[in-house]
Amino acid sequence: MSLNDTPSGERLRISFFGKRNAGKSSLVNVITNQEISVVSDTLGTTTDPVVKAMELLPLGPVLITDTPGFDDQGTLGELRVRRTRQILNKTDIAVLVTDATRAMDNSEKELTELFEKKNIPYIIAKNKCDLIASNENTSATETKTNNIAVNEIYVSATERIHIEELKELIGHLIPSSETNVRLVGDIISKNQTIVLVIPIDESAPKGRLILPQQQAIRDILESGAYAVTTRETELKDLLSNMSPKPDLVITDSQAFGQVNKDTPEDIKLTSFSILMARYKGFLDTAVMGAKTIDSLKDGDKVLICEGCTHHRQCGDIGTVKLPKWLKERTGKELVITATSGNDYPDDLSEYSLIIHCGGCMLSPREMIYRMKCAEDAGVPFTNYGVAIAYMRGILERSISVFPELLERYKK
Repeated sequence: MSLNDTPSGERLRISFFGKRNAGKSSLVNVITNQEISVVSDTLGTTTDPVVKAMELLPLGPVLITDTPGFDDQGTLGELRVRRTRQILNKTDIAVLVTDATRAMDNSEKELTELFEKKNIPYIIAKNKCDLIASNENTSATETKTNNIAVNEIYVSATERIHIEELKELIGHLIPSSETNVRLVGDIISKNQTIVLVIPIDESAPKGRLILPQQQAIRDILESGAYAVTTRETELKDLLSNMSPKPDLVITDSQAFGQVNKDTPEDIKLTSFSILMARYKGFLDTAVMGAKTIDSLKDGDKVLICEGCTHHRQCGDIGTVKLPKWLKERTGKELVITATSGNDYPDDLSEYSLIIHCGGCMLSPREMIYRMKCAEDAGVPFTNYGVAIAYMRGILERSISVFPELLERYKK
């Protein structure tokens, strides 16, 4: 990913659902003006979700997903429907593509019920309206169901009828931000100096910075503050030569122990992972979840989740370092399971703790979904940075940049 790319976790996710041969793929191709999906009269042509990152005017950077038919059948069909259900958990706006020549059936009504259950605003795009005599009721209508915006519009992918109107409807449903939370910009001020500690070791990607580091630098610059970067090996010398002292040090979580020693107590300290947890909306849960680490017992199962997929190296944090630190902290023989990407278990009840990455490549909706699944199963949920800070004995210091959270943690 280049510095000019919008990461997938920051893109609006628009997903197209419906029965086989409703015209989902044709509509996706017309809306995007690209041949993203294979189109055929054969039932079940789309066998897996097809995802395309693109700039879709007037919406900006989006992820478009074309899903398999929700009425697919057989063993493979059931797996495809399951994949389609998983897409719902990361969808910001849903488009249900139906056949305008017939009434909606039970599988389509089930989809609308799922949209409403998950609070996803949706559009019913009644495709093939060119086959309806006189094309009546082709204008868009909007209603509310359980406070969820529901829009209906007649369209035709083959004749390109009301395609621009459909795009306008999608744009109308773009979720507005409910808060002004930024990664770091809302807790710093203009002209402050922020030091970012970025280890360059065998786990660092060659020739680039990882996404949270890029985002933090950009957010600091947008705030009119000064971003100073260093490795943990040079931090001590840097701080001793800085005058005045920096206002905040942000570190990679893996270097937390050393950075804590080298950063004077009168300088605020936190980590990229902790900032990311707040940005994604689950920091409170992560902080409270970390407290349960000391309650783990022999034989307890711990799930360690990566939101993205990458090549595992000898010093991988999820499969090597975190298990090692957990054993050192607890002194217990734990059963560790590691997952990555979309492999988030449906049944979490067997686990005693879930430790998730910061979720920089996942949308806030998907991170909150994963957190709520853990809560529903009664499983404590935390993330890498919070867990590491807790095991290093410096969690209170690292969340002191959020005074209200610190007070809740102390209670």
